Amino acid sequence: MKLRDIAQYCGGSEMFSGEVANREPEGLSIDSRRVSAGDLFVAIPGEQVDGHRFVRQAFERGASAAIVVHHRLLAALTDQPGPPGVLPVDLLDRLIFVDNTVCALQQLAARVLADWGRPLVGITASAGKTTMKDLTAHLLERSGRVLRSPGNLNTGYGLALTVAQMICRGSKTADFDLGVIEMGMSSYGEISRLTALARPGVGVVGNVGTAHIEFFGTSDLIARAKAELVDGLQTGGTAVLNADDHRVCAMASRRSDLSILTFGIACQADVMAINLHNADDLRGTWFNLVTPRGEARVEFPLLGAHNVTNALAAAAVAHHFGQTPTEIAERLATAVPTSSRGEIVRLNKGVTVIDDTYNSNPPALLEAVRALAGTDRERRKVVIAGEMLELGEQGVALHRECGRQIAAHGIGLLIGVRGLAEELVEAAAEAGLSPRDRAIYFATLEEASASITSLIRPGDLVLIKGSRGVRMEQVLEAIRDFFGPACA
Repeated sequence: MKLRDIAQYCGGSEMFSGEVANREPEGLSIDSRRVSAGDLFVAIPGEQVDGHRFVRQAFERGASAAIVVHHRLLAALTDQPGPPGVLPVDLLDRLIFVDNTVCALQQLAARVLADWGRPLVGITASAGKTTMKDLTAHLLERSGRVLRSPGNLNTGYGLALTVAQMICRGSKTADFDLGVIEMGMSSYGEISRLTALARPGVGVVGNVGTAHIEFFGTSDLIARAKAELVDGLQTGGTAVLNADDHRVCAMASRRSDLSILTFGIACQADVMAINLHNADDLRGTWFNLVTPRGEARVEFPLLGAHNVTNALAAAAVAHHFGQTPTEIAERLATAVPTSSRGEIVRLNKGVTVIDDTYNSNPPALLEAVRALAGTDRERRKVVIAGEMLELGEQGVALHRECGRQIAAHGIGLLIGVRGLAEELVEAAAEAGLSPRDRAIYFATLEEASASITSLIRPGDLVLIKGSRGVRMEQVLEAIRDFFGPACA
């Protein structure tokens, strides 16, 4: 899409020359540090720093144009050369002026999607939504080219950056047949806004847990915020709901004009997994997939029942779009773990690490521990758990409950890292994870990274998990550097 058309979709004003107006951006960026040659830079006013301060830097890095608010840019340039109150002439030919850059970005995304008009799936969950999104896109790629949220971009910005794939680098909306959009939230109204912009016809609610409970108070209120996806589906659309989560199941009654499709393991559902067992050598989880069209055996290369649930969510969507159980099973067999979300890292001396460092919350941690506990009985199981953030007043109690449950799963060594992870370790020790050298706490990430390799033995099976802000990948790197990759 040409810059002149982007300006029109944004509701913006521009003074482009003919040459600039006809440029097609290479990408869309809201971070001046990551601008590449030819990108369209959007100056976002953040809580700490206003992106308008970095418009010149974006152009120095090769941006083709920038979306700005006139007076914000003037204010940002007051300490730079030039007459006060006047924008430099060299910038005018490359700027799109809008009232609000965030609203303009979202308007751009909404109008592009409205013009596109192809099927769109929205996915939300307290845990596992990125894996659900990636597995869903993987299955739907059997039916055509899929637009998907990159990484875990699940906010209003993420929606626009997702849509940018359709209008940058010479791409066109007609190049894509279906879309899968991840929808996250940390406050009421976020998912409602995303559904109003994207207008999905299919919505998946994977689960309701304790992620972001600091901002809501209870899981019931988190469920209310997640239900905004169901509320915002197109009339006649389909809600895909987890039958094993009673809060998600209850969302079926919110609207009478939707089709309901359920998935689950423990409870009766339209799409189910039965006869689950872990494959040898951490090669995944095998199960029978049951759908209204029949049954097929799935050799699924991701570990644990929680990932089977993620696969069932994706399978339910694929069923909605007409795929048979055999077709779904064949695609699931070729899935790969999303980065840092259950990846298997094999190291020298028989050490194997399950890299689940991207994020953590209590239900997700316990699901990962259950998966770990269900693997090879001959190997010592080690859990390295970083502090879980955004739990508010319930943080202490939730960490202690996790510690008690970890102790009950036959874990050989528990290591807690930072903050409230101390409560997790203390509760595990009180629940029987003793002697004391089986439950160890490090107050800082640096202390853990420096000491961790002396605690890991040859042959250990290690799970590493923690909230994003704790940066548990540094612990993984320390272990990786010490042992080195396994010999081929």
